[in-house]
Amino acid sequence: MNYRILLAEDDPQITEIISDYFSEKTDECTELVCVPDGTTALEKLTEEEFHLLILDVMMPGIDGFSLCREIRSSKNSATPADVLLLFLTARAREEDLLYGYALGCDDYIIKPFSLAALYAKCIALLKRAGGTVLQKAELVCGDIRLDLRTLEVNSGGNEVELPPKEFALLRFLMEHKNWVISREMLLDRIWGADYFGGDRVVDNHIKKLRKALGNPGRQIKTVISKGYKLTE
Repeated sequence: MNYRILLAEDDPQITEIISDYFSEKTDECTELVCVPDGTTALEKLTEEEFHLLILDVMMPGIDGFSLCREIRSSKNSATPADVLLLFLTARAREEDLLYGYALGCDDYIIKPFSLAALYAKCIALLKRAGGTVLQKAELVCGDIRLDLRTLEVNSGGNEVELPPKEFALLRFLMEHKNWVISREMLLDRIWGADYFGGDRVVDNHIKKLRKALGNPGRQIKTVISKGYKLTE
């Protein structure tokens, strides 16, 4: 499949090295389109179809967080609210990462970064989505619904407000429903590779998530010695 990727980055040197690296890769069919700011990125998204957006956070005009919010908002029907979105940023504070996930990003790459790691993350996201991201507006698993446009969670017919960590956990589990997800994977994806605490933090937040979801929270199954699985 031919994947189209939009890169919004205001540093021309970073843009050039990413573009050169992606153009040299021949294992996947990808097309990289580069723009220097968030305003131009928004215009491109309304005019053309992309499967993945690589988005710098600190940009002139519309910053990355604001653009992410705009894209994920149902108010702007001209843009594909479900496009995969990966932040490329020097802002490595936990609150920034959690804020990005709460806004609806799919992953983070922290500057300075490895070109190989960036490319691998992009391809992994695209393959996991199977090229169907642009048609997908809602994640559904049993009595739990997560609207990818409004970022609202509905559990058993009731709207639920979730803190950033619980929201990020639920989204990841719903994107991988019926998979056994290890605590280590959840730590890496939700807390980041630089987190050095124990994996009990995952158990504590899963407990909070189950409680917030009410009766449908029982869909999150504990798999002894392995991790968790979200089922129908």
